[in-house]
Amino acid sequence: MIKLPSPAFKGTPKDIQLSSYVEPLSDKPRPPMMVPPGLKNIAPSAKITCSDKNATADTLGKIVDGDKEASEQSIIYLRKGTQWVQMDFGSPQEIFAVVIWHAHNSAKVYHDIIVQVADDQDFLQNVKTVFNNDQDNTSGLGVGTDREFFETHEGKLIDTKGVTARYIRFYSKGSTESALNEYTEIEVYGRPAK
Repeated sequence: MIKLPSPAFKGTPKDIQLSSYVEPLSDKPRPPMMVPPGLKNIAPSAKITCSDKNATADTLGKIVDGDKEASEQSIIYLRKGTQWVQMDFGSPQEIFAVVIWHAHNSAKVYHDIIVQVADDQDFLQNVKTVFNNDQDNTSGLGVGTDREFFETHEGKLIDTKGVTARYIRFYSKGSTESALNEYTEIEVYGRPAK
């Protein structure tokens, strides 16, 4: 069971320009996702790097510290443009679910959310895309077929269907509120690959 932070806002603001492929904001709790028993959040033990060279190891550590609240000290900021956060699990893992909280302090939609897995840190070997909502390919990783979504206290739950990989990368390219890339927490539910 995913432990959720407190909701920080209610309803959708009227002044956001949205495309037709944004999921409507739901007022109902998300249905549970079925995964095999015995999975754990493997993100806290991963080695974390990112494309923004200004982000320190201490800063990146906040992405897996368990603090998902919508407060300013919970959020890290990465530079403008397409940026990524990468996790190295040290060995191949079967990954069944990912939950991402960018920043849910207000109703906003993040752009070019792409999640990829690979066997190597340079993302050249056995690269698989498990989520991509970059519908116009502005980040250059292929046209996405997933929908954009509002950030909420529930985070974005992605079914990764037991994909096996050692590395996982999370891309984003700003939001309807800011050109900066914000991250609060990432959880990755998996187990060592057999």
